Amino acid sequence: MKSSTLEFKPINLERDQDLCVQFRADSFICSFGSAARFYKEDGSGSGEYLQWLRQRMAEIPNSCVHVWKEEQIIGQIEMMRCQHDSSVGYVNLFYLTPEFRGHGFGQQLDQHAAHFFKRLGCHSARLNVSPTNRVAMRFYLNHGWVDLGQREDHPEVHYLEKKY
Repeated sequence: MKSSTLEFKPINLERDQDLCVQFRADSFICSFGSAARFYKEDGSGSGEYLQWLRQRMAEIPNSCVHVWKEEQIIGQIEMMRCQHDSSVGYVNLFYLTPEFRGHGFGQQLDQHAAHFFKRLGCHSARLNVSPTNRVAMRFYLNHGWVDLGQREDHPEVHYLEKKY
């Protein structure tokens, strides 16, 4: 599959909320081997996630986008400012559907996030990644992200940072 130019369009939650939930759940499977943490024991996870997504989209327009290749949604990015430092961006989700991974599209998602954060005046961005998600970890490290180590409050994930 040849990498081609992608489009990044704001998420239409009314139309695509099920797809957003599907993508987020799959990201948990890739990172932790199961989506149980996402859905939660009481089943409230997907509803809480959609509410959270609505809030992020209202706070910073264009911060949550679907990734389009021609007429197909193939991924999603969720971006915001770090809570403790508004000059640092935070990527909550970089996601590509399985059939589009490993074909050079991830670099376009990374570049889109960099441009977004630079427009906000951010000098760097951070994200969390599970070291068990070796494909993602390798991608980030090969694209200029630096592993800052385990998070104190969530030792199962590592903080990564990229300076702009």
